Amino acid sequence: MKSKRHTPEQVTRKLAEGDKMLNEGKTVTEVARHLVVIKTTWHRWKNTYGEVKATDAKKLKELEMENRKLEIMVAELSLDMAMM
Repeated sequence: MKSKRHTPEQVTRKLAEGDKMLNEGKTVTEVARHLVVIKTTWHRWKNTYGEVKATDAKKLKELEMENRKLEIMVAELSLDMAMM
């Protein structure tokens, strides 16, 4: 089964809903089941997005993608320079 990728907006929405459920006395297992994610994903989202708003989460994701591209460019340039 192919895993579903959530957008940053979806993640922050689900985190807000999950936090509300936790405040109502639900367990993390119950929250994860309700949100159709595994507990590991819930904890990863909490660590990554925490109290981030949806717009901030989207910007964070964009910056992470840009950072990955720049890291690849630096690695390629380093290899090119090493060959010279």
